[in-house]
Amino acid sequence: ITVVDQDRDHVYQPGLLFVPFGLSHPEDLIRPRERQLRRGVTFVESGIESVAIANKMVSLDNGSSLDYDVLVIASGARLVPEETEGLTGPGWMERVFTFYDIPGANGLEQALSEFDGGKLVVNVVDMPIKCPVAPIEFSFLADWYFRERGIRDRVKLTYVTPLDGAFTKPRSAELLGGMLAEKGIELVTEFNTGEVDGAGGSLSGFDGREVGFDLAVVIPVHSGAEYVGRSPGLGDALDFVEADPHTLQAKAAPGIFAIGDAANLPASKAGSVSHYEGEVLVENIKRFLDGDDLDASFDGHANCFIETGFGKAILIDF
Repeated sequence: ITVVDQDRDHVYQPGLLFVPFGLSHPEDLIRPRERQLRRGVTFVESGIESVAIANKMVSLDNGSSLDYDVLVIASGARLVPEETEGLTGPGWMERVFTFYDIPGANGLEQALSEFDGGKLVVNVVDMPIKCPVAPIEFSFLADWYFRERGIRDRVKLTYVTPLDGAFTKPRSAELLGGMLAEKGIELVTEFNTGEVDGAGGSLSGFDGREVGFDLAVVIPVHSGAEYVGRSPGLGDALDFVEADPHTLQAKAAPGIFAIGDAANLPASKAGSVSHYEGEVLVENIKRFLDGDDLDASFDGHANCFIETGFGKAILIDF
């Protein structure tokens, strides 16, 4: 078993939500990858150039290559803020931030501490994103944070989403849909962000609507790993691996599987999904090597702990 990764640092991404509020710190969220691997597993630190599907070969950035009998693609999702006009332009990391990476979460911590009132907007540019409820959690924590500071009455909080509601699962929408209103958070739905004007302080939608801000927390467009796009037949238009939603076997070749955010399955991109996928994936690797029929039992199972502020949380399972 060989694990290839582009760096030696594993970042516990769920913890990034808490960094802007001073509840966690980046150094607490990073650990070396070797600590996660049992003895006998080989670790190779390198980026990946491409996968030669016909030759069962993975070409690495360091110039070497690895052949395989089974390839598991677990390269996650990456942020592509450059896909949105203006997002990384003037105002980026000054009044426009994301908490989805360490530099953004760190910068946002300082920006929030200096924020003394005005319009704070949380904007999801497009789906899919890692942890779909995280932007809602950020909004709830912001409500708590400003109440703790005694300035909540001076802050207008707005949640801007391309979806038709904050919660889209019917049962969740029924039970939880009013939580933003209860906390005084304005909800703007079906807003497809076309441009971010950091200097002017506005989001522009493709339908002509605009949302103004003094401070914006933006969750950028996500895509799969770049090497997937450089490997013909492996991924979709967003570089996510096309795979059977029940067996996790890639459509490109029988000996390739995908797990977690790297796959284009109709399931949430969340850690719990990877956990439940893992149970099916291990079984299917054994079955594939034995020449048996695959287990088609993965059903998209996910659960999310939703931080609601004030030391409280909700668990949803679907």
